[in-house]
Amino acid sequence: MESVEVFAAEGKGRGLRAQKEFLPGDVIFAEPAYAAVVFDSLTHIVCHTCFKRQERLHRCGQCKFAYYCDRTCQRVAWLDHKSECSAIKRHGKVPTENIRLAARIMWKMEREGSGLAEGCLVSIDDLQNHVENFGEEEKKELHADVESFLEFWPPQSQQFGMQFISHIFGVINCNGFTLSDQRGLQAVGVGIFPNLCQANHDCWPNCTVIFNNGNPSLFFFATRIELRALSKISPGDELTVSYVDFLNVSEERRKQLKKQYYFDCTCEHCKKQIKDDLMLAVKEGEHKPSAEMVKEVIQFSKDTLEKINKARLEGVYHEVVRLCRECLKKQEPVLGETNIYLLRILSIASEVLSYLQMFEEAADYAKRMVDGYLKIYHPNNAQLGMAVMRAGVTHWHAGLIEAGHGMICKAYAILLVTHGPSHPITKDLEVMRVQTEMELRMFQQNELMYYKMREAALKNQKIQVMPEPTTETSPSLFHKKE
Repeated sequence: MESVEVFAAEGKGRGLRAQKEFLPGDVIFAEPAYAAVVFDSLTHIVCHTCFKRQERLHRCGQCKFAYYCDRTCQRVAWLDHKSECSAIKRHGKVPTENIRLAARIMWKMEREGSGLAEGCLVSIDDLQNHVENFGEEEKKELHADVESFLEFWPPQSQQFGMQFISHIFGVINCNGFTLSDQRGLQAVGVGIFPNLCQANHDCWPNCTVIFNNGNPSLFFFATRIELRALSKISPGDELTVSYVDFLNVSEERRKQLKKQYYFDCTCEHCKKQIKDDLMLAVKEGEHKPSAEMVKEVIQFSKDTLEKINKARLEGVYHEVVRLCRECLKKQEPVLGETNIYLLRILSIASEVLSYLQMFEEAADYAKRMVDGYLKIYHPNNAQLGMAVMRAGVTHWHAGLIEAGHGMICKAYAILLVTHGPSHPITKDLEVMRVQTEMELRMFQQNELMYYKMREAALKNQKIQVMPEPTTETSPSLFHKKE
């Protein structure tokens, strides 16, 4: 942590700033979790040490609850799992993820004391809890969590006061960082990273945070988060990350930040409403729509998105496609190409059509979505990189090798900065990039021969089914309890 320092950020409390220069893609610091747990719904399919999704996992023979990739992961986990294991056996049932995370934090404090942990810039005691900002519903949930914790906490362990237990749950509520699987596509757990908690929000940040599942058999490659530079950072610059997705107008982002994190965003993009005009764009020119028509189409889009979410939850994907097509017919004469309501429908349509193997139509929607995203997002935004990657794969499936290769190269350049060359998804992209480059050369030499060879190759292998669509967006930075 010698390359960063904690400082008093005007109007924002504590913050982090750089003590040396960083270039895009540089790792500013890596930090292992102080404590972390797998989500309740995924405890049997995700390793409790490295948070990788695996088909076959080894189960703890004592509590029958914790699962691990192998004996190595199980040995690495034992220090943190030992007390949890005996507590689950004594309690007779497994508590929720919030209770398990609070217990792991306090068992670690019992072992190491409540002062500064090794490598930490601040102690757990000093982290913000925002309990005083809780509404009535949040206070009820906090009270229920504290009661459940006290039932689970073993009598022989160090006893903590009610106020401190409430503080820990407050810390989890506003500082719990989302952990993703090894591909970075699904949120699988939540952890506390004291140093990361000091990084303030900016809607157009100079840093991004990536979870690296690592290799538990090698200390250096332990499970950790990495704070990576998105742009050039000079000594003395504040290090910022974005707590929410940028793809929302400034007013909506500010509302979300106030509700979830209890502060008013004063970043440049919110104050000046930068890019709001793009996100609310309407058709220009001779047939410019009336304000009333724009209002009507946006309301129709909101209503359709609700119906789409319902259909997706029920797995009725052909209904999702019908709703998207119907909505696009209404949107296209009225909304501009960067309007967020149009982009949301294009994103859903391309994803679901790809899953249904309707690649040509999916590719058309994916191309329009990417064109819009490139005008809105920071050029090194991780979510932009993932969207461009998916669009590139969709174009490859549709046989559009030139556009597909271009998008895969673009995505690879972004993810080299946001994820780094050793991240599994960047490695996958590198393989795709090399493969599509070879195919593109073949296509340019003899287009007819390329398609004949492609058709023969696809006949001799199983069709690669695209991942089933989910209602989840890319994992958000901090985990908020639903």
